Amino acid sequence: MRIWTYIIVSCIINCLSGGFSAPLFATEPEPIAQPWQVQPVSVKHPAMLEVVAADARLELLAKGFRWSEGPVVEPASGDVLFSDVPENIVYRWSASQGLSVYLKPSGYTGIYPEDNLQQGANGLIFNSDNQLVLAQHGDRRLAILQDAATSVPQYLTLAGEYQNKLFNSPNDLVQHSSGAYYFTDPPYGLKGADNAAQKQQQANGIYRVSVDGSVSLLAANLTRPNGLAFSPDEQWLYVANSDPAAAQWWRYPVQADGQLGAAELFFDATAVAQSTHGLPDGLKILPSGILLATGPGGVWVISPTAEHLGTILTGVAAANVALSLDNDWLYITASQYLLRIKLAP
Repeated sequence: MRIWTYIIVSCIINCLSGGFSAPLFATEPEPIAQPWQVQPVSVKHPAMLEVVAADARLELLAKGFRWSEGPVVEPASGDVLFSDVPENIVYRWSASQGLSVYLKPSGYTGIYPEDNLQQGANGLIFNSDNQLVLAQHGDRRLAILQDAATSVPQYLTLAGEYQNKLFNSPNDLVQHSSGAYYFTDPPYGLKGADNAAQKQQQANGIYRVSVDGSVSLLAANLTRPNGLAFSPDEQWLYVANSDPAAAQWWRYPVQADGQLGAAELFFDATAVAQSTHGLPDGLKILPSGILLATGPGGVWVISPTAEHLGTILTGVAAANVALSLDNDWLYITASQYLLRIKLAP
């Protein structure tokens, strides 16, 4: 879910302007003037207005991150947890308390230092037991948070290898109602990516971790598998491919045994990606089956029949999204920002 092109551009811009500032919390969420439009909702189809109002505004919650990613809403509190991948930190944002560091380190604890970009967690979820599960770039594994109260957070490896070879850098994950986890494994966390000396998995794959802990490779047809989400009925698994040459969303039928059927190209945004910042990355799916998927220009709203209904224009590359517990708000991690926008009732 992290795309180096945009991190490098962001770094250059921030360095020229005096460097990255410490993360800031906007004590009162405020409409954004720049680089977002005052009215950022672009409507391509009337059904877009059933998802987000045409006059809805983006609100700035916090800023100053190197690359914000993987937002998730904590079930018990409604707080938002999200990653700053290059900084190896997970932050907490609370409507009442603002911004605080929650986990440091979040995804690189020094297990595999060679040819490792030493990045933190990327995708985050709460599993069916309300445990935080992290896709850890640096430690090359899926891990369950065991203790956040100690001076150094404690993690338990959920899955760290396939066929006795380390994963590349697990990126995003979801949990099926069966208890199995599905996750993507592009090479973004390795120096040299596909050419890294320490890359052990030939495929940039989509994997499944069953309830007994066994790992299976489900699909290997994507060059940069990234964000993923199940349809509401779990009949389909949607996966973003964050490759500028193949900026696409794919879907796979989920079979009774948990394996995936033949891949289907769901939507191709490659042409748009050539002239607009951002690529298919993280995504969530509403109960209606509508996709809220980061892509060129911001957050794309796509119907279950693959019609592009409109886009929430973020002005910078958007990485991922999360829904509030009541689906009233959409939280967006975009470049150095944490944003939110009100969804239609």
